[in-house]
Amino acid sequence: MNRTPGQDRTSGLDRRRFIAVTGATALAALAGTRANAQAGNAANNSRGGMMQTGNGEWTYQVVPGWGQLPAAKSFGGTHGGIATDKAGHVYVSTQSETGVLVYSPDGVLLKTIAGEYPEVHSMVYAEENGNEYFYATVQKGTPKENWLFIKMKTDGTVVQKITAPAEAGFKAPNEWRLTAAVSGPDGSIFIANGYGDSRLFKFDKKGNYQASYSGKGTADGLMDCSHGLAVDRRYDQPLLLVCDRENRRLCHFDFDGKFVRTVTQHLRRPCQISFHGDYAVISELEGRVTIIDKDNTPVAFLGDNPQKKQWANYHLQPGEIAATTFSAAHGCHIDSNANIYVSDWNQTGRVTKLARVSS
Repeated sequence: MNRTPGQDRTSGLDRRRFIAVTGATALAALAGTRANAQAGNAANNSRGGMMQTGNGEWTYQVVPGWGQLPAAKSFGGTHGGIATDKAGHVYVSTQSETGVLVYSPDGVLLKTIAGEYPEVHSMVYAEENGNEYFYATVQKGTPKENWLFIKMKTDGTVVQKITAPAEAGFKAPNEWRLTAAVSGPDGSIFIANGYGDSRLFKFDKKGNYQASYSGKGTADGLMDCSHGLAVDRRYDQPLLLVCDRENRRLCHFDFDGKFVRTVTQHLRRPCQISFHGDYAVISELEGRVTIIDKDNTPVAFLGDNPQKKQWANYHLQPGEIAATTFSAAHGCHIDSNANIYVSDWNQTGRVTKLARVSS
């Protein structure tokens, strides 16, 4: 019988409490360390030195000029997601007519796809029977197609769509405001209505509605903006990991919709999450990216912004934000080489590549 991750046979509750306390302590301790390091980074930048962020084995260098667009083009708000395919191409969704941008790993723009969907909010890669897909959520699309789930090939060809399921009680268009989607281990599709009632919805692989779970609130098992979804395979039993943004925590559910536990608390409005082995990278809307280990304890902060007035500030211009900090980290992805990509939410958008510094 599989045990809940973080439990032992005799004192699972005590262990969960221990991790929660040590996680909060680690957050506080790392915050102090990062504040000092950030000051050093600012001085380093002013001298034209290497632009670095993070700590220990999670030290990163900002790759200058990565992903630049042609003159007179802008990303829009980069209120979206980032993913890579098997070949290593980097896909960045935007909030503009550019749609989804496709880059080489070194930041050369190769093409754009899905131009009919100018506001793709999330993208999660999946390989199925040798074919590559993205499970994506759309806020703004064609005049008749807003707020929908799409499954598309890496060339942008849409093979499946899901709109608000009437069986779940939706009556008005503005009730269905989905934010994330993933494929479960058996091919089921899970969709989060994060900007709506925060429920999670399960569909079979053909898109037929199955059930809904959770809802809006602060108690265990409820959420306040179920913003990001990921399949957490770090344990014996795969689990659905949810970024419960406004409750500032991560939550585990099983694939029958049962709440398992609160994973990590005291985050700064977590948006999306990406895995690298036993570690997870979390983008936080209040000016930071956090890396947690298998015990879901923070081990590093990247781009920690000491200027709180810049946190989640859409009206900033990218030039106002230090290269080694984030103002509103929304999309994040860590690739197979542990490089990290982050999209900052602001009025013209910003995409940053962080290259891991060899020890």
